[in-house]
Amino acid sequence: MTSSWMLLSLVFLLATSSARAGGFKHIHLYMHETFTGPNATLFSVVPPLHRGDNARFGMVGVLDDELRDGPGPRNSSLVGRFQSLFAFAGLVTPPGMQTATSLVFTAGQNAGSTLVMVGSIVSSEGPYETALVGGTGAFRMARGYCVLKAVWSPTPESTVYEVNLLLKLGGNLLAKMDAWKRTYAL
Repeated sequence: MTSSWMLLSLVFLLATSSARAGGFKHIHLYMHETFTGPNATLFSVVPPLHRGDNARFGMVGVLDDELRDGPGPRNSSLVGRFQSLFAFAGLVTPPGMQTATSLVFTAGQNAGSTLVMVGSIVSSEGPYETALVGGTGAFRMARGYCVLKAVWSPTPESTVYEVNLLLKLGGNLLAKMDAWKRTYAL
């Protein structure tokens, strides 16, 4: 009887926690990217496999862009880094780009937390949409999506992207499960 009661309690706890934690969080930021020059934040580390119709196929690159709370670098605060590994992996025109990205928050209310995005970008014109598949700290067990849209080119060598994150958080559920386990010594 006791184990049935504990199992029923756990199911109820999970159901009510999910309902309360069901809200979505919107985060609005700007990614500042520099393509060339001494302050470049985007690098091709493996050249394309061949030239021709698909000149980028096989190219692998990395980027480490600033993540700011505004579009202007002089009147916005640095809140983190947009760090990504990408590879052009599609034999279509335009070639699809596979990405694995970490948003590393270094300042503000989310300092010390990360968000992870993985996915394919197939549009050459944008906006670009990528899946949010998890996170740490304030974003533990987050799920959702990110939309990137180029909004400004302050110089010919740089672009500012608007970053809209819509995520569903699951961290409260984990904390409640941990507390429940401690209470019932499981």
